[in-house]
Amino acid sequence: MSTIFCIAVIVYGCDEATEEVDNSDDNQEQEDDSGNSSNDTNAPDISVLKDLFYSDNVTFEISENTIKITTKDLPDHKSMYYPSDDPLYATYDEPDNKDFKKNPGEIAAQNIVFTIPRFPEEATNKEATGMGPMGVAINSVAFFNQSAAPGDDILDELNTFDQYEGHPAGDTYHYHTEPVWLTEASGNEDADDERFLGLLMDGFPVYGPVEDGTRLENDDLDDYHGHSHATDEFPDGIYHYHITDDLPWINGDGYFGTPGTKTQ
Repeated sequence: MSTIFCIAVIVYGCDEATEEVDNSDDNQEQEDDSGNSSNDTNAPDISVLKDLFYSDNVTFEISENTIKITTKDLPDHKSMYYPSDDPLYATYDEPDNKDFKKNPGEIAAQNIVFTIPRFPEEATNKEATGMGPMGVAINSVAFFNQSAAPGDDILDELNTFDQYEGHPAGDTYHYHTEPVWLTEASGNEDADDERFLGLLMDGFPVYGPVEDGTRLENDDLDDYHGHSHATDEFPDGIYHYHITDDLPWINGDGYFGTPGTKTQ
């Protein structure tokens, strides 16, 4: 797999904050015997994915039609972008890349709040993903799209990813490409290149680069970098994205569904 790096500190704006939903037990929706909220559209209920987010740095609040995800965006793997006194700090030198260098950012705890659809459906008018966080991985790290900051070419920004293919924009650590700590890192017994990896802001899940034992290519997916069929978590089928080795990596021409909101 080609390793892709980003040098520029990405500048982005946050969406306007939306009214937060009270998710206390007294205000939860009425549920059927299976524990799922009633849903007139028969769209899949992505709240079943909550327990697959294993990091204590990401929390969920489930409401009738939305899910609020709050993340501190702190990777659980080592990185040269942690402060030198952090237990997860580790130096990193890429021997095969003479141009390798550390960007000026540093990992720091965030307060990124996504409010996303609980029952995602295809959007009539597809929206671009925009700059900054477009979703969150199961270890709390933000997903960014395939674009660099204005004025930069992401294909020229090749040399600043750490040993697990992430880097910060300012102090917001993120993945543009395959999060190898989750899919193939040695020593991580949970690594799995077919596994569920996270959610984008439209509520649709992201899976790894392998499906049914085959490593997917961009031509196997639609313009938004996904397709629909059954998965382990959704035996009745769901639209889902796949990460691939080549540009655009995580997402293609925008969100397949209607994105929710984010604040930071």
